Amino acid sequence: MSHAIEPKAGVLQIAPYQGGASSVPGVRDVVKLSSNENPAGPPEAARGVLRKVEHLLHRYPSTDHAELRRAIGEVHGLDPELIVCGAGSDELIHMLCTAYTGPGTEVIHTEHGFSMYRLSTLAAGATPICVPEHERKVDVDSILDAVNFRTRLVFVANPANPTGTMLGSNEVGRLAAELPENVLLVLDGAYAEYVDGYDGGAKLVQKRENVVMTRTFSKIYALGGLRVGWAYGPPHVIDVLNRVRGPFNLGTLQLAAAEAAVRDRDFVEKSRSENARMRTWMQKALAEIGVMSDTSTANFVLARFDSTEEAEACDDHLRREGLLVRRVGGYGLPNCLRITVGDEASCRRVVHAIAAFKGQEQ
Repeated sequence: MSHAIEPKAGVLQIAPYQGGASSVPGVRDVVKLSSNENPAGPPEAARGVLRKVEHLLHRYPSTDHAELRRAIGEVHGLDPELIVCGAGSDELIHMLCTAYTGPGTEVIHTEHGFSMYRLSTLAAGATPICVPEHERKVDVDSILDAVNFRTRLVFVANPANPTGTMLGSNEVGRLAAELPENVLLVLDGAYAEYVDGYDGGAKLVQKRENVVMTRTFSKIYALGGLRVGWAYGPPHVIDVLNRVRGPFNLGTLQLAAAEAAVRDRDFVEKSRSENARMRTWMQKALAEIGVMSDTSTANFVLARFDSTEEAEACDDHLRREGLLVRRVGGYGLPNCLRITVGDEASCRRVVHAIAAFKGQEQ
């Protein structure tokens, strides 16, 4: 049925985002390994601060997020004036597309890149351009070959989701240097904290005028339910983002919990260390039963099967066992399953179930 009132071009091409499943009908003991959540849960400091601010819920939150930005700046050694906060990094991605693109412009993302790049581009009325990766890794030359006079943004997740692979700093720097001056490189660092010693691209942002970095509190800080993210960029980009964001885009609970979480460095270090331990174990254990994966730098493993049919059959088997992982056919990887690195019991349980599916009882 046609309507006189129509949305702008691109909106109706957007399929609503589907999050990772959290339940299976008829199954009680469900283990959710489909959304890359930290199995430790949020830091105790973040839990405690929520109780402390409940008496402020009738007041509007701050519009400048000054205390959270100051905390992020202190922890990461960044100028808080060059930080902007949003409702998860998703909102920041959306704001970048809103501010810098529109009809007649293009946004580049890679073959297996995070789906929100395409969705936010379409919502802004711009055209998403998908470029190939090389063996599930971002290919800088493919990106540069796709750049033209219509290009406005380039999105690169590093580490990448759902592949878990990572582009080296030299290649990221080459990409930034070879892009035209009017093209903004967006480094999505949702999983940056899982890489020991990695700054998410902050030093590159400081050197250049065409790079911005986004981060989130949803992964290692385990605050996905509160939706808090932040971006760090050159002054001209931060000024633009502050003009397009809503004045009250983060609430009091979000701001207080995120500030407490970012200051808990021991929690981050413990989470990173435990994730690395179980990730290494899981990849090795899966390889031993013939399920290969690229070296992951995030909090998940992309398990590769011999065919789409085998991957889907394995997923069906896991669901019957109450184990929820993520099919990634929508990311161009139909023969793969993305498996979150959970706690030790969950990791052992999912590997045992895959071994049983493969006829290799452990």
